[in-house]
Amino acid sequence: MIGKETYITTEGLEKLKEEYNFLKNTKRKEVANRIQAAKDFGDLSENAEYADAKEEQAFTEGRIAELDEFLRNAVVIKEKNGNTTINVGNRIRIKEKKTKEVKEYEIVGSQEADPVAGKISNESPLGKAFLGKKVGDKVEVNLPKGVIEYEVVEVL
Repeated sequence: MIGKETYITTEGLEKLKEEYNFLKNTKRKEVANRIQAAKDFGDLSENAEYADAKEEQAFTEGRIAELDEFLRNAVVIKEKNGNTTINVGNRIRIKEKKTKEVKEYEIVGSQEADPVAGKISNESPLGKAFLGKKVGDKVEVNLPKGVIEYEVVEVL
């Protein structure tokens, strides 16, 4: 099965590759050693250390599989500086119509989204709403707190 393309910056891709390599080459061995040590304690049915290690193994293997799938389908975002149309990889400055508050966001792939740091996913309602827009465009976004109208002030 071919996975869905997921966008990511070069920096974000490197971080995920580091995590993947750590999990495969270091963490996996650590967990296997914990399981073996727990087995040495005897009765596995009442062995909390063994149960904990098996749970950690399941989590680690799940994350490895998730990262493997992601890395196979990752599309690196190219720098978009100088573009006038908003796309994944752009930083944008927007103004909320009602409050006149100006905010700055970078539109990134879902793996890198961090709204507190100003990184919004291209798959989020806010990110999707701005894709393809230009400076001066008005955009209505349906958010949990209601419909908010923004104006694109600048594409950075």
